[in-house]
Amino acid sequence: MRRVLILAAWPELDRHDTGSWHPERPARVPAALSGLVDAGLADAVVALEARPATRDELTLVHPDRYLQHLQQLCEGGGSVDDTDTEMSVGSWETAVLAVGGVLTCVQALQRGHGDAAFAALRPPGHHATATEAMGFCLLNSIAVAAAKLAADGERVLVLDWDVHHGNGTQDIFWNDPRVLYVSTHQSPLYPGTGAVTDTGGPDAPGTTVNLPLPPGATGDVVRRALEEVAAPVIERFDPTWVLVSAGYDGHRRDPLAHFALTAGDFADLGQASAGFAPGPGRTLLVLEGGYDLQALRMSVGASLAAVLGERYRPEAPSSGGPGAGAVEAARRVHLA
Repeated sequence: MRRVLILAAWPELDRHDTGSWHPERPARVPAALSGLVDAGLADAVVALEARPATRDELTLVHPDRYLQHLQQLCEGGGSVDDTDTEMSVGSWETAVLAVGGVLTCVQALQRGHGDAAFAALRPPGHHATATEAMGFCLLNSIAVAAAKLAADGERVLVLDWDVHHGNGTQDIFWNDPRVLYVSTHQSPLYPGTGAVTDTGGPDAPGTTVNLPLPPGATGDVVRRALEEVAAPVIERFDPTWVLVSAGYDGHRRDPLAHFALTAGDFADLGQASAGFAPGPGRTLLVLEGGYDLQALRMSVGASLAAVLGERYRPEAPSSGGPGAGAVEAARRVHLA
């Protein structure tokens, strides 16, 4: 029997208007969905109905005063201090729907309705801290899902392969031993966080694993960082859920960063992510970055096919780039 992918994707309800110039634009979601079709996964998909997150769910991560402020800003067509983080009158509604979509994926997996899930929703979330919108992100969807699972007694791995460090997710779980945050990211690059020596707060030592890699890093280096440094930490943590901040902006075509990954590399990342889960029904990918539409289309298809145990590689994996020294530095910090 073919494995089932749960999908939350509602482009027809997307009212988050960032402007025609902005790289984080509505066309990203249809591009991602086209990748599923290209990979031959259309008949494996079970689509979910839209629902907004409740206030109680949002306040698992974001204080109510921040939610009120953000809602007022959005509905007034305002903006935050981060000039790249655009808002429109529909941004609040769309962001709340994105959080609800991620939570609905979790609930569907808990009920045994699929083997894995993909939330292809916007805006992205991993830069949003508990009290600040930034980096195109308004609400931290994956953090809300992780917090809800942790509150239910689960041990949650948040694996962030976006090329930009997920400073918001790290900040939210910095001192929370229930959540292991692992990030591969380019350094130096926005937002300037994610040092290898940042390993968690006093009550959660070792539950933050940063794997900063240099510009030009290829898939073999990212795989080595995960296999040789992150995997032993993940094995000790023994997660019951794997939530992936699935950013595809590490692709070599992407205009906002300088990794040299291919769709084949994202297939490997998808396979690795599913391998960290204890079994079927415990892996959820949440769309973060990825701003070249063709690269996004290929990479989404490749990664999700791999999560389901199928092979779709429109590009070969990459190799030969820099980063060996960064992997060794991470090994010394995290496996000492």
